[in-house]
Amino acid sequence: MGGLQGVDNIQDSDNAGQLDSGGAGAASATHRLRSVLAIRPFRRLWGVTYLCSVGDWLSLLALTGLVTKLAEGYGWEGFALSAVVLTQLLPGILFAPLGGVLADRFDRRKVMVACDLARGGLFLSIAFVGAAWWLFIANFLVGCCAMLWIPAKESAVPNLLRRPDQVESANQLGLVMTYGISTISGFGLYALISGIPGYLHLTSDNVVFRVAIIAVVVNGLLYITSAVLVATRIPELSGRATAAKKKESAEDKVGFFAMMRDGLRYAWRTPLVRGLVIGMIGAFAAAGAVIGCAKLYALSLLGGDSAFALLFIAVFIGLASGMALAPRFARRLTYNRLFGLTIVCAGLSLVIVSLAPHLWIALIAVAMVGACAGIAFLTGLTIIGSQVEDSMRGRMVALVQSLMKIILGLSTVVTPLLVTVLKPRTITLFNHPMNVDGTRPVMFGAGVLAAVVGLIAYRQMDNRRIEPILSELFAAIRGKSKSSAGLLITVEGDTRQDTSVQARRLAEALRAEGHEVLLASDPDLDEHRLRSMLSTVDLAGVRAHALVAAAVRADVVEREVRPALESGALVVMERYVDSPLAHFSAVGSVQPAEVEGLVDWATGRLRPDVTILLDRSPVTMPVDALNETVFGKPAKRPFDNIEHHWRVQRLLTEMASADPDRYVVVDADGTEDEVAERVRAAVLPLFAERRVPEAPQPVEAQPVVESS
Repeated sequence: MGGLQGVDNIQDSDNAGQLDSGGAGAASATHRLRSVLAIRPFRRLWGVTYLCSVGDWLSLLALTGLVTKLAEGYGWEGFALSAVVLTQLLPGILFAPLGGVLADRFDRRKVMVACDLARGGLFLSIAFVGAAWWLFIANFLVGCCAMLWIPAKESAVPNLLRRPDQVESANQLGLVMTYGISTISGFGLYALISGIPGYLHLTSDNVVFRVAIIAVVVNGLLYITSAVLVATRIPELSGRATAAKKKESAEDKVGFFAMMRDGLRYAWRTPLVRGLVIGMIGAFAAAGAVIGCAKLYALSLLGGDSAFALLFIAVFIGLASGMALAPRFARRLTYNRLFGLTIVCAGLSLVIVSLAPHLWIALIAVAMVGACAGIAFLTGLTIIGSQVEDSMRGRMVALVQSLMKIILGLSTVVTPLLVTVLKPRTITLFNHPMNVDGTRPVMFGAGVLAAVVGLIAYRQMDNRRIEPILSELFAAIRGKSKSSAGLLITVEGDTRQDTSVQARRLAEALRAEGHEVLLASDPDLDEHRLRSMLSTVDLAGVRAHALVAAAVRADVVEREVRPALESGALVVMERYVDSPLAHFSAVGSVQPAEVEGLVDWATGRLRPDVTILLDRSPVTMPVDALNETVFGKPAKRPFDNIEHHWRVQRLLTEMASADPDRYVVVDADGTEDEVAERVRAAVLPLFAERRVPEAPQPVEAQPVVESS
């Protein structure tokens, strides 16, 4: 119980503001990230990601420096960076689909180990061969290995986590590591190595060449170290979801091309994935257009290299901000809707960029483009990790990787050609001369394309089409989704005696404060009624009881809760999801993920805005409460269920710790009046701003009778 008091303290001070803003505070965001890093296999994989990402960034500079030395006689110095980048991008077109098939068919840990060993060996071979032609061939092969490694790694991450809602935090950590910490480390390591001649006051070309070789060798050793760590320290990467294990034997008989075809068919026939792919195509096409004409666009703003640099800084600031704000918006909108909306916003922002008459307006608009792109990118990864089945996840990751490289490459090449076709013109706007060259209409068209494609993706992925897209967007910016005008408050705990009394007392306290409140019917009582109706059926086993519980909650949600929320009322409901989920999981005969999936389907993924968790030690429970029947089986002797209740309380504690923004933890030891006063003191301040002028008549769905 003591472990929950820290969560309680956070809620008392922060939740009032968080409830209206719809987002998490800094402490809560930190807690979510720490809860993911507390998972040892993921933490070790995060470290492996650091090594490989440092190797990726270091290789970009190390190979560029080395090819400059090797190709002096060929006159390739000016094309060194472009040649290195090109040989790393080409494999994405050819080998990304193959990487997805390998990730879905074979042991992902073995695939990662083999790819890392191959990359390390190839970099060492570059140092030993010392020829420009082999450098480009080896770099191409390194890119091929990367395209096999990435789908295996990305598709394995969700299997390392405890809960599906941790996928977003895991993706955030991965992006921060790949494009933040590793970038600085890789560039810093190269600067340190390349500065060796200066430290030793050596200036000969031979010394500089040997230093470039050292950088390549260090790069190879990083990948070999990653392979050793994956092979010896993260055996969990070999784990698969239950459904995937059942398909392995069947897929072993299917060829690579058949699996690739099945993956493409799955992507096209599944509206969620189809919308995701369509949205990615539009987003990458717009991004390629921006990259292709960024330099000329800076000149059209009457700026030079400094303006070009400021535009890039604005893009990356926007990207970082968007990735940081994505969880905040995800609490107001479902991922399915948020993805399409942000692409539409990115397209509209790009239209503003194309019309911007001044650098500062362009910088703000470009930052908006980056922010929307960051939210969309993180949301897309989260959708793949949390909603795509494990047996198809590798191929979907590979499909996104292929599209990113193909569309980016094509649009980057086509954009300069379009710009050269259009003739530049100078116009005066508000007494300010503006050079309208070919970049303006090209970027305008790219913005319109992104907005249209984002709208198509939104319609494909949206599972609730009654809300207009603009109304949904404005409601999310204001702080909550328009489709959820009311608030759902749930009371969770180990026993029905505690939750029933405190839910009723809380509803009375909220009405006394002038709120419109619906006290929803007790799902457990409805379960008893349904079981009495099914008296001729012997419900044997946890799965049968779980189905009954899901059916009852589906009925209560559709019949009472959703209509009340749409009318703007506060809904108080006891034992909504967490308590039955903890009880079913504590039995141990079913997987928590299975029960979570059943509950999500039954409730339409309706989540509470606030959950009051009654934190009570089983030792202080009355004997009749302690020996409540477990799935219809009464205890044979007093305290036979004590271990079960301890497991339930531990699971509820873990739920609260994993999502502190939603939970208000209350000490439930003491009399009913004492506990009710604690609940009242913790909860009422959160709803102070929602008080109505005159208290309406209480809305009662069904009289709730305390269960014995």
